[in-house]
Amino acid sequence: MLFKTFWRKKEKQTDKKSVIISHIDTFKYKTAIEMRFVDIDMMGHVNNATYFTYMEIGRTKYWEHAIKWDWHKTGVVIGQASIDYLAPIFLNDKVSMYIRTSRIGTTSFDLEYLIVKTINGKEITCSRGKTICVAFDYNTKKPAAIPDKERNKMIEFEQL
Repeated sequence: MLFKTFWRKKEKQTDKKSVIISHIDTFKYKTAIEMRFVDIDMMGHVNNATYFTYMEIGRTKYWEHAIKWDWHKTGVVIGQASIDYLAPIFLNDKVSMYIRTSRIGTTSFDLEYLIVKTINGKEITCSRGKTICVAFDYNTKKPAAIPDKERNKMIEFEQL
Protein backbone atom coordinates (compact mmCIF):
# COMPACT_ATOMS: atom_id res chain seq x y z
CA MET A 1 0.00 0.00 0.00
CA LEU A 2 1.39 3.38 -0.99
CA PHE A 3 0.51 6.54 0.89
CA LYS A 4 1.29 9.93 -0.47
CA THR A 5 1.31 12.82 1.93
CA PHE A 6 0.67 16.22 0.48
CA TRP A 7 0.81 18.11 3.76
CA ARG A 8 4.51 17.53 4.22
CA LYS A 9 5.36 19.25 0.97
CA LYS A 10 3.56 22.46 1.84
CA GLU A 11 5.72 25.35 2.84
CA LYS A 12 5.04 26.88 6.20
CA GLN A 13 3.12 30.10 5.73
CA THR A 14 3.81 33.12 7.87
CA ASP A 15 1.21 35.46 9.23
CA LYS A 16 0.89 38.31 6.75
CA LYS A 17 0.03 40.72 9.57
CA SER A 18 3.11 39.96 11.61
CA VAL A 19 5.75 42.63 11.60
CA ILE A 20 9.45 41.94 11.89
CA ILE A 21 10.79 43.87 14.84
CA SER A 22 13.19 46.49 13.63
CA HIS A 23 16.59 47.55 14.82
CA ILE A 24 17.26 49.54 17.97
CA ASP A 25 17.55 52.81 16.05
CA THR A 26 13.83 52.65 15.15
CA PHE A 27 12.82 52.79 18.85
CA LYS A 28 12.27 56.21 20.41
CA TYR A 29 11.66 55.11 24.00
CA LYS A 30 14.13 53.37 26.30
CA THR A 31 13.88 52.59 30.01
CA ALA A 32 16.02 50.81 32.58
CA ILE A 33 14.77 47.54 34.06
CA GLU A 34 15.73 46.87 37.66
CA MET A 35 16.27 43.20 38.32
CA ARG A 36 15.29 41.54 41.55
CA PHE A 37 16.87 38.49 43.15
CA VAL A 38 13.54 36.67 42.76
CA ASP A 39 13.86 37.01 38.94
CA ILE A 40 16.75 34.52 38.91
CA ASP A 41 16.08 30.78 38.55
CA MET A 42 18.12 27.73 39.59
CA MET A 43 20.23 28.04 36.45
CA GLY A 44 21.49 31.46 37.55
CA HIS A 45 19.75 33.51 34.88
CA VAL A 46 16.47 35.39 34.60
CA ASN A 47 13.55 32.97 34.40
CA ASN A 48 11.79 32.93 31.02
CA ALA A 49 8.40 33.95 32.51
CA THR A 50 9.99 37.03 34.10
CA TYR A 51 10.62 38.53 30.65
CA PHE A 52 6.85 39.04 30.33
CA THR A 53 6.90 40.89 33.67
CA TYR A 54 9.70 43.08 32.31
CA MET A 55 7.57 43.78 29.23
CA GLU A 56 4.67 44.76 31.51
CA ILE A 57 6.89 47.11 33.53
CA GLY A 58 8.31 48.63 30.34
CA ARG A 59 4.94 49.15 28.68
CA THR A 60 3.52 50.80 31.82
CA LYS A 61 6.45 53.24 31.88
CA TYR A 62 6.06 53.86 28.13
CA TRP A 63 2.35 54.62 28.50
CA GLU A 64 2.94 56.93 31.49
CA HIS A 65 5.85 58.90 30.04
CA ALA A 66 5.45 58.85 26.27
CA ILE A 67 1.72 58.44 25.71
CA LYS A 68 0.19 59.59 29.03
CA TRP A 69 -2.66 57.05 28.66
CA ASP A 70 -5.80 58.01 30.63
CA TRP A 71 -6.50 54.79 32.59
CA HIS A 72 -9.65 56.24 34.16
CA LYS A 73 -11.28 56.69 30.76
CA THR A 74 -10.17 53.58 28.84
CA GLY A 75 -8.29 50.53 30.06
CA VAL A 76 -5.98 48.24 28.13
CA VAL A 77 -5.87 44.45 28.13
CA ILE A 78 -3.36 42.19 26.40
CA GLY A 79 -4.83 40.15 23.55
CA GLN A 80 -1.62 38.34 22.63
CA ALA A 81 1.98 38.27 23.85
CA SER A 82 5.01 36.64 22.27
CA ILE A 83 8.73 36.65 22.84
CA ASP A 84 11.93 35.34 21.25
CA TYR A 85 14.74 34.55 23.69
CA LEU A 86 18.14 35.35 22.23
CA ALA A 87 20.64 35.61 25.10
CA PRO A 88 20.42 34.97 28.86
CA ILE A 89 20.31 37.73 31.46
CA PHE A 90 22.22 37.22 34.70
CA LEU A 91 21.80 38.85 38.10
CA ASN A 92 24.42 41.59 37.78
CA ASP A 93 23.65 42.52 34.16
CA LYS A 94 22.61 46.08 33.41
CA VAL A 95 19.29 45.68 31.59
CA SER A 96 17.30 48.16 29.51
CA MET A 97 14.25 47.90 27.32
CA TYR A 98 13.26 49.63 24.11
CA ILE A 99 9.52 49.95 23.43
CA ARG A 100 7.56 51.27 20.48
CA THR A 101 4.09 51.27 18.99
CA SER A 102 4.33 49.62 15.58
CA ARG A 103 0.68 49.38 14.52
CA ILE A 104 -2.52 51.20 15.48
CA GLY A 105 -5.93 49.79 14.60
CA THR A 106 -9.44 50.79 15.65
CA THR A 107 -9.51 49.02 19.03
CA SER A 108 -6.03 47.48 19.19
CA PHE A 109 -2.39 48.38 18.71
CA ASP A 110 0.91 46.51 18.71
CA LEU A 111 3.83 47.19 21.00
CA GLU A 112 7.29 45.84 20.24
CA TYR A 113 10.03 45.34 22.80
CA LEU A 114 13.78 44.80 22.75
CA ILE A 115 15.37 43.78 26.04
CA VAL A 116 19.08 44.49 26.00
CA LYS A 117 21.99 44.18 28.40
CA THR A 118 25.09 46.33 28.32
CA ILE A 119 28.47 44.60 28.39
CA ASN A 120 31.66 46.66 28.01
CA GLY A 121 29.64 49.57 26.64
CA LYS A 122 27.95 47.47 23.94
CA GLU A 123 24.24 46.59 23.93
CA ILE A 124 23.42 42.93 23.38
CA THR A 125 19.84 42.05 22.48
CA CYS A 126 18.55 39.41 24.91
CA SER A 127 14.98 39.15 23.65
CA ARG A 128 12.48 40.53 21.16
CA GLY A 129 8.82 40.65 22.12
CA LYS A 130 5.46 41.82 20.90
CA THR A 131 2.09 42.40 22.50
CA ILE A 132 -1.25 43.13 20.91
CA CYS A 133 -2.95 45.59 23.24
CA VAL A 134 -6.71 46.08 23.18
CA ALA A 135 -8.43 49.24 24.41
CA PHE A 136 -11.08 48.04 26.85
CA ASP A 137 -14.17 49.53 28.47
CA TYR A 138 -14.42 48.02 31.96
CA ASN A 139 -18.06 49.11 32.31
CA THR A 140 -19.32 47.28 29.22
CA LYS A 141 -16.62 44.58 29.43
CA LYS A 142 -15.95 44.98 25.70
CA PRO A 143 -13.21 46.34 23.46
CA ALA A 144 -13.47 50.07 22.88
CA ALA A 145 -12.16 52.42 20.24
CA ILE A 146 -8.71 53.78 21.03
CA PRO A 147 -9.36 57.30 22.35
CA ASP A 148 -8.35 60.02 19.87
CA LYS A 149 -6.14 61.72 22.46
CA GLU A 150 -4.02 58.59 23.03
CA ARG A 151 -4.07 57.62 19.35
CA ASN A 152 -2.74 61.05 18.38
CA LYS A 153 -0.03 60.88 21.06
CA MET A 154 1.11 57.48 19.78
CA ILE A 155 1.17 58.72 16.18
CA GLU A 156 3.01 61.91 17.15
CA PHE A 157 5.52 60.21 19.46
CA GLU A 158 6.32 57.37 17.06
CA GLN A 159 5.98 59.55 13.95
CA LEU A 160 3.72 56.97 12.31
